[in-house]
Amino acid sequence: MTYRGATPTGAESARVVAAHETPRPSAPEVRSLRDITALQWKTAGAAWAGLLFDGLDAYLYVLVATPFVASLLGLPQSHTEVGHVGSWIQAAFLLGWAVGGTVFGWIGDHFGRSRTMSYTILLYGVCTGLSSFAGSWWQLLILRFFVGMGIGGEWAAGSALISETWPKHWRPWVSATLWSAYEVGMMLAAVTAIVMAAHPRFTFLIGVLPALGVYWIRRHIPEPEEWHAAKARAGRELPPIGDLFRGAVARTTILVTILCTIGILTAWLFLYWYPQQLRNLPELHDWSSAARTRYTSIAFFSTTAAALVGNFAAAALAHRLGYRRAIALMFVGAALGLLVTYGMRHGLIGIIVWLSVSNFFILGIFGLFPMYIPPLFPTLLRTTGAGFSYNVGRVVTSIGLVVFGLLVSVGDYGQALMWVSVLYVPAIVVACLLPEHADVRPSSATAA
Repeated sequence: MTYRGATPTGAESARVVAAHETPRPSAPEVRSLRDITALQWKTAGAAWAGLLFDGLDAYLYVLVATPFVASLLGLPQSHTEVGHVGSWIQAAFLLGWAVGGTVFGWIGDHFGRSRTMSYTILLYGVCTGLSSFAGSWWQLLILRFFVGMGIGGEWAAGSALISETWPKHWRPWVSATLWSAYEVGMMLAAVTAIVMAAHPRFTFLIGVLPALGVYWIRRHIPEPEEWHAAKARAGRELPPIGDLFRGAVARTTILVTILCTIGILTAWLFLYWYPQQLRNLPELHDWSSAARTRYTSIAFFSTTAAALVGNFAAAALAHRLGYRRAIALMFVGAALGLLVTYGMRHGLIGIIVWLSVSNFFILGIFGLFPMYIPPLFPTLLRTTGAGFSYNVGRVVTSIGLVVFGLLVSVGDYGQALMWVSVLYVPAIVVACLLPEHADVRPSSATAA
């Protein structure tokens, strides 16, 4: 399937094309890193740092959820209510991510990528820091909702910013590098949880750090020329969100939404519940809470490092085979990884090894999304389309996390996580129907 920029057809084609499909401003061809401009490096640095702090602030809670929520409730960590309330708080975070991705996606298309990225980083940085002072579980839930809003909006704005400023034929590698920042942030969250294992409440204070970089972003990162050109061409007739469901754009929106929903649901069911599963292993029964936190944090660090390698493996597959085949193959690997991890018995070291193998595929595939998804949509629907498609999955996932927590008894998450692998079957089918970028099709791929 040849990529056509997702241009709508039919009665509204002329209007949509005029408003959305603005060619990139002419620029010298970029052949090597020496040709990258200072502004492009600054833009990449800002987006990379934004995603790093996304990962840090998103996963601090995952690693201290059980002891922190237990302390807020005044209950033992093994109490069923701790797991239920913890999943509700995580669901609120993901719902906020979905709302933020859609709302700030619209803001990013109408008011600029750089400006939106600054607002979203400030929002999630401040609210993460305030989480340390939550006096009740519902206060923590509200703060995590706003953290989710900021992170969801930053992803859409940052991805669009990079896709409009860096060379198209480098997209698979740029995408993997960009998403690696998120996983480095996850690893920093694991290190923070290890250091602060005895004081889980104060783990969140490090989340204030990203807010300190907002001034630099607003001062040094201008809006992309492609966005300015598209906005000037459209004038005041900016495309409404409804254009995502008209013409050929509708097919792209539906397919990408299904893809992201399954990918995000399976990833978060795995990433949130496997640390809780580890904490309740029979072998850890006599361990202290701090010792359990350190063990799960070490496992989290290891699995995230494996996902970091998976990002670039996925990029190599996309470079050689195209996005559709790469995505399908990564989904196959994720399904098999879960089956082996939870379908067989492993020791304390063995379970970490197989969790890492699983996450190589589960989270590694997300290394393709930052540069694959936004360019599928017209310029003035780019952050709106990416934000909507990507974050509908957050709503579904927020529901899935709660249902998972209610249906599965505390400590018995392993069998349920094994059955999560079944969800990858429809994902593989959808991957085969996705549109392909012309610049990375197997027949035309060029070396980066």
